[in-house]
Amino acid sequence: MTPRLRVDGLCIHGVGPVSMDVDAGICVGLSGPSGSGKTLFLRAIADMEPHGGAVYLDGTEQRQIHAPEWRRQVALLPAESLWWFDTAGEHFSRPDADRFHRLGLDPGMLTWPVSRLSSGERQRLALLRLLENDPGLLLLDEPTANLDPDNTTRVEKLVAGYREATGAAVLWVGHRREQLHRVASRVVCISGGRIGNDGGDR
Repeated sequence: MTPRLRVDGLCIHGVGPVSMDVDAGICVGLSGPSGSGKTLFLRAIADMEPHGGAVYLDGTEQRQIHAPEWRRQVALLPAESLWWFDTAGEHFSRPDADRFHRLGLDPGMLTWPVSRLSSGERQRLALLRLLENDPGLLLLDEPTANLDPDNTTRVEKLVAGYREATGAAVLWVGHRREQLHRVASRVVCISGGRIGNDGGDR
């Protein structure tokens, strides 16, 4: 079976060569010390940084797909979300009220100016914005870093439900090992420019 994500000899700024597969419906956790290249690795997979090696989505190589279409299917949630319009709602084309409620958010906040949103609200809204494109691969860079335990649980459940319902693959970057072992089927670690098993298989 063709893996949803295949990384073949990826090299970027001292990281690599890295090769790994992630099957459909699977979450892989990615840990490592600050500055080890976790974010760069995600950005390379999302075609947002030049890199060596090759990346495939469902068997199709990254360079065969126009970058905007690739990024709709290979969706990166950065640690700090970007907002380019005045109100939250201008960043959504088809808000899903059920998903809002599952993340403890009121759809009415779409009328709010972005400046009114807390960091945690922005983080959760950025995830909902990302899911609007129904991506086949989620690249999550510390998606719960600004959240309290209740909202962390909400995000974990929403991502798990999306993965199970759609077959999307997930790469989840985090510093909290206990969380990665909770949300992921496998946990790997970047260290010294290489990726190795963290011992988190289950």
